[in-house]
Formats: sequence, C-alpha cells, structure tokens
Amino acid sequence: MSRNAKINTLLLLVVAALAVLPLALGLGDHKEEPFTGADAEAETAITELQPDYKPWFSPLYEPPSGEIESALFALQAALGAGVLAYYFGLRRGRRQGAARAEAEAAGPKGAAEAAEASGTGPSPLDRPDA
Repeated sequence: MSRNAKINTLLLLVVAALAVLPLALGLGDHKEEPFTGADAEAETAITELQPDYKPWFSPLYEPPSGEIESALFALQAALGAGVLAYYFGLRRGRRQGAARAEAEAAGPKGAAEAAEASGTGPSPLDRPDA
C-alpha cells in the first residue's frame, strides 16, 4: 500500500469517526433538538441570558420549513463544491497543457518525458500503427 493510500485511508476513518461518534455516544440527548445549527444555539443562549434582547435586523428570506432550509443549504454546498472542482480542474488542465507545449518545443523525446511526468502518457492515436 502506497503512502498516499495509507493517508487517504486514515483520513477516511477520521471523517467516519467524526460522523458516527456523536451519534454513538449520545451527544445532545439532553436537548430538545440535539443537532441544530450554531445560529439556533446562539439564539437560544442569547434569549436565555437577555430575554429582552431585540435583533438588529431580520433575515431577508425565511424558508417556510426546515426541510426547505436544509435543501437550500445543501444546494449552496453543492454549488461551492462545483466551483472548487472546476477551479482545480482548470488549474490541472493548464499545467498539463503547459507541460505538453514545453515538451513539443523540446522535440519528440521531450514530449514522451513530459507526458510521463504529467501522468497523461501517450494517446493511442499517437502510435504510428493505429
């Protein structure tokens, strides 16, 4: 098993433990809604400490139910992940394109070395017998 595979396996186990341990240990059992967000927790704490507190402003949009609020949050997370994936893919593509351009400038031997270094390898269409 390579070093990267070991690290990835360890990280996967840590993430799984972070997801399962709070449920298995019963954290939050004493609460009415055990796994609410930080905003709801802060609002509860503030109203307990200062019952006459009035917020400075109200939300621009209040979803009609918790399910819709969760769906909007998931949509926001998915869009953010998509933007990050696009950015990293674009960076990788530019790096591979620069390596190919540099290899083509170096000649046929340089093209093979650059393709091997970038992990792309030669295309089946590059073979003369294809």
